[in-house]
Amino acid sequence: MARVPYQRREDADEAQKPLYDRLEAERKVPTANIFLALAGAPAQLDAFLTYANSLRAADLSPALRELAILTVGHATRSAYEVAHHQSHGLKAGLSEEQLAAVDDFESSGLFDETEKAVMRLAKESTLHVEVSDETWRAAADRLTTQQMIELSLSIAWYNSGVRIMGLLDIDLEDNYPHPFPNS
Repeated sequence: MARVPYQRREDADEAQKPLYDRLEAERKVPTANIFLALAGAPAQLDAFLTYANSLRAADLSPALRELAILTVGHATRSAYEVAHHQSHGLKAGLSEEQLAAVDDFESSGLFDETEKAVMRLAKESTLHVEVSDETWRAAADRLTTQQMIELSLSIAWYNSGVRIMGLLDIDLEDNYPHPFPNS
């Protein structure tokens, strides 16, 4: 059970209705629990959406972005993050087999060296905050400076997201399968 109430459109005051219009236009319907929880702080939710959208509009390939996000989700064991971003990964061109192998990407033959370098960077940053020069170079040798900055921002952003979800104890919606069924 979430630690803050989910604020649905029908419970919001009239001044907040444009925020729900934005959520419904830019995100999945029905509105995800993370957004319903953050609706209790409307100005911050609005800024949250703007920043997240800027990451989605970046030069970094959507597939690499989603691999980084899924790696963050697996490294933190965030069922919510992984469940929600598996569908984004599929839309970005990842296969079901790749989605199933994210947790064990190092030994998987399903990822190329660029993908593994991105995932290694995401995992190391998530688990240790700072990354080694070797890990950084492996990705930086394959991406532009702009893409590395966008990747860094995405990794950091989704690390903040899993922490928000954990702090607020956001519930995984019933229509998403739990990615860690033995947890």
